[in-house]
Parts: sequence; C-alpha cells; structure tokens
Amino acid sequence: MTATASGAPRLLNSVLRRQRLARMDKGQLDTLAQEIREVLLETVCATGGHLGSNLGVVELTIALHRVFDPGRDRIVFDVGHQCYPHKLLTGRLSRFGRLRKAGGLSGYPARGESETDVVENSHASTALSYADGLTTAFALRGQADRRVVVVIGDGALTGGMSWEAINTIGAAARPMVVVLNDNGRSYAPTVGSISTHLRALRGHAAGANVFTNLGFAYFGPVDGHDVTEIEHAFRQASTMDRPALVHVVTVKGKGYPPAEADDVDHMHTVGALNRVTGTPATGQGRTWTSVFAHEIRTLGAERPDLVCLSAAMITPTGLADFARAFPGRAFDVGIAEQHAVTRAAGLAMGGLHPVVAIYSTFLNRAVDQLLMDVALHRLPVTFVLDRAGVTGPDGPSHHGVWDLSVLGLVPGLRVAAPRDPAGLRALLREAVSVTEGPTAVRFPKTTASHDIPARQRIGPVDVLRSASADDVLLVAVGPLAAPCLEAAERLGGRGVGVTVVDPRWVLPVPAELTDLAARYRLVVTVEDNLVTGGVGTHLRQALDVHPAPPPVRGIAIPPRFLAHGSRDGLLREHGLDADGIAGAVLRALSSGEVAP
Repeated sequence: MTATASGAPRLLNSVLRRQRLARMDKGQLDTLAQEIREVLLETVCATGGHLGSNLGVVELTIALHRVFDPGRDRIVFDVGHQCYPHKLLTGRLSRFGRLRKAGGLSGYPARGESETDVVENSHASTALSYADGLTTAFALRGQADRRVVVVIGDGALTGGMSWEAINTIGAAARPMVVVLNDNGRSYAPTVGSISTHLRALRGHAAGANVFTNLGFAYFGPVDGHDVTEIEHAFRQASTMDRPALVHVVTVKGKGYPPAEADDVDHMHTVGALNRVTGTPATGQGRTWTSVFAHEIRTLGAERPDLVCLSAAMITPTGLADFARAFPGRAFDVGIAEQHAVTRAAGLAMGGLHPVVAIYSTFLNRAVDQLLMDVALHRLPVTFVLDRAGVTGPDGPSHHGVWDLSVLGLVPGLRVAAPRDPAGLRALLREAVSVTEGPTAVRFPKTTASHDIPARQRIGPVDVLRSASADDVLLVAVGPLAAPCLEAAERLGGRGVGVTVVDPRWVLPVPAELTDLAARYRLVVTVEDNLVTGGVGTHLRQALDVHPAPPPVRGIAIPPRFLAHGSRDGLLREHGLDADGIAGAVLRALSSGEVAP
C-alpha cells in the first residue's frame, strides 16, 4: 500500500506531522490504530516479516508518539522487531510495501532510514544499556531536556544485560522512561521467576516490587490497547526526576484472529500468508531446521544422556518435538545465551551430552563462555547453529557470517558443515558421539536441497567430482557444494579440470584435505562466511608447510555488514553462485600467479 494508492489510510497519511497526531480525539485515534493494523496485515502477509509482535504494540506506539518527540527525544526499541508502527508514524508509509526487500525498508530500526531510528542492533536485552549511556551523555552535555524512552519486552528481561543495566540505572537515579511491553512471551511464553513476578504484578500491582526496590518509579499495569490510558501513564512517568517503568500489558497478534489463536508464537514472524486463513501462501519445502528436528528427536530416543537447550527459541531452532517427547531433557533458559552455554558446560560435567540449538548470530553473544567454560575444560557439548551464513531479509545483525571465523579460534572445537540433509543427519550423529571436546554443526536458513552423492571419501573428505587434470580444486563449504558442482561443469566445458570436494568437518582443516590440495595448480574455497578467518584462511595456513604450496583463493563474504535482501540475491552479489565461482576461477587462472 502506498500513500497515493486508492483507499490508502486517510488518517495515517495525515500524521506526517506530529502536531496532527497530537490533535486527534479518541475516535480518530481508534481509527488510526485500525488503519495501522490494516497496513501491517496487507504488507506483512505479502512480504513476510514480524507480524504478531507489531500488531500488539499499535496503541502503545501511537501513545509514544503523542507524548514524546521522536525527532529530539530518543526512543530505543529493544530488539526492534516491534518497530513497524513506528516506521509508519514517521513518514515511511509510501515505502512500506518493500519491507525487507533488497533496497527497501529494513525489518528493524535503521539509522539510514530516519533520524528517529536510534539503535539498529536487533539482539535482545541491550536497550537499557544504550539508554543508560544516552541519559548520561545528555546530562554531561547539558541536554537534560532530551528524554530517553526504552521499549522492552518481558522476554528481554530474561537476559542478563537488562539487569546489569537496571543495576546502574536505578543507582544513578537519572530520569528515564522504561516501557515494559508485557505480552507474556518472546517467541514462546516467557520463562523463569521474572515471568512469575510479572504475572503477579498483572494481577495485583500494589506495594513494592522488584523495580521499585531497585530505584524505579512504577506505573501500571496499564491496558496496552487503550491509547488514552497508556498516554496518561507516559505523561506521569515523564515528570519523574528518576527512572520510571510503565508496565503495559499487551496481546501479541492483537486484531488478527489467526495470530491471537496461534499458541506457538502468535505469528511472531511469518513468511507470505493467505490473509484470510493465516496459512502460508505457498507450500513450504523441507527446511534444514526440520531435518535437524527429526534427527535430534530420533537421537533422543536412542541416547538417554542427550539433553537440549535453547535461549527462548525452542520452536524456531527445531527442538519442539524433542521437548514434547522428552520434557525433562529440554531446557528453555530465556534470552540468555551466556547462561545457556555455561549451563550446558555444567550438564556435560555431570555426565550428559548437551546440544545447544541456537541461531549462528546469537552464539556471538556467548563466545567467552564457549571458549573458557566449555572448550578450556574439553567438555562434550554440541552446538547446532541454525541460520548460519547469509540469512536474507532480516539484515545485518541476523546474518550468521561470523561463526567460522570465531569458532576457528577455539582450541579443540570441531566444526561440521553439511551440504545436504543426509549430511546433516550423519554429521549430527558424529558430533554427539564425540566425547573429548566440543563440536558444532552449522546450516543455513533455506530450503534443504536434494542429497548430493559422493564419488569417494578420503578420510572425512567427500570427493563430489573428479577431473583427469589436477588444475583446480574447489573446496565447497556446506550447501555451496551445489553451485560449486555447477561451476565445475561449466569450467570443464572450457577445458579446465576441476575437482570438487566437501570437507564435511571443515575446522580444523583435515590433514587429508591439505594433502589433496597440495597436488593442484589452484585451490579455491567457497564459503558464506567472512573471507577473514574462515575455511580458506585456515587451509592457506595449513598449506604453508608444504614446499611449494599452490595459491589459495577464497570466495566468501567481505568484512562488512550485509544489508537485507533475499539469500539467493546476496549470494549472487558476492560471487557465491555458479556464475561467480566460475568467473573467479577463470580470473585466477589468467592472473599469472598460477603455475602452468
């Protein structure tokens, strides 16, 4: 929907100036909320994106924009997946139809889109720390009239960073408004004693609570779908000379019956939908996550020592079936990746084999725990990294392009990258059978391809295609085996002998791969990880001990943050498709650096 389209939302078009929003009466505000929900449904059902979380904060966001000035005050959204109404109220309606598409609006706050977007990092539990810094900076610069507002969900309060920030915010006693968007969930229902405390506050808020005890003024609970009531609480909170928390109770998926009725995650994030039925608009093929889900459930039946952990993402990471089958062996720790990893270490010390299922980008948050709590003790913990490599429309902070560079630094850790579903099943079994140290298995966010047979296995290395001439060795990491094979066929048609291998266990580099690579004129590694520190870097270092090592060229992601777009489009942009791989090989062969 665009601002000039027939039937475009009349009131939403009129709030490009904040003064117009401030003059609206209750009836107009209710109509505006309906119009925002209509745009959300029309757009997200077509493009995919975060639906339930945005439907739940429409009235909350309207009230924010009536009380605070987003151009001068700072509104910090924790995670930011609930920012769509904010985007619509800050002049981005005409571009909203290209949400999460290459060149279109980001699905998260984006500083390049608007001065009202403050924080782009979409990892949870960070907003209070940003706000603590902002309030301090404004005070030191004599800008105490600039107000700082945090919008944070109850799920993010399960993360330790939130409480580290609350500890210093409460002690400093500088004004700040914290809006607690309490819908009882992150993806799944919020877990732990914090959730229990908030549930008690929703029923009876009189007297002291954890927030007042830590130096905050407390307002609430407030009906999160009554603009007038929310606005009144915001105005009260904004007059305080110390931090104030407004406890706003919302319904995730509000106004869309299929989302409200969805017990799994209230349609937290969706692909394209049939709006009437709430079902996927197109058939969904087998995903890597679903292959993992089936195999870990099977392994759980065979291995009573196998336990699984997730940081508030039991269903998205494929553990739901395991959790239903073995409820005493599946643990949701909340949005607490550091705790998840060290708890896994303790479980391993106790004689179990933990599997930590986590998005690749979120493991970055627990690198110290992986290094010092797990690897230093040589503990058998398996990390399953979903959304590894280029993920697509979720943008910079959700791409999983750092894991190989980071994991390659961890002594004793072995990393597997399956190329196909059969490989994932086999490598997962191998990983959980390792008893002398940690393992990791990485796979992308995409449809799982058909199985790619190996012609030969040399140690752990699968040879997928052999050539009579030892011209080029293509080293394919994970699912990039498919475009590597296609590129090899094209190069073969031009008289270039190309052998394609899949190391399977990519780090540390297998000795068999190093010995094989030394025979070729040119070695090319292909991976959707940063070019710095990935498989290519490690293979080049391993070959340095050979008397006449061949040149190694890496096709990978450059060291910069990737924008959002389709996975296929981003891979193509960075030369990680068949055309790009074939072209890179030909350029290297003609560079004069390859021995004849």
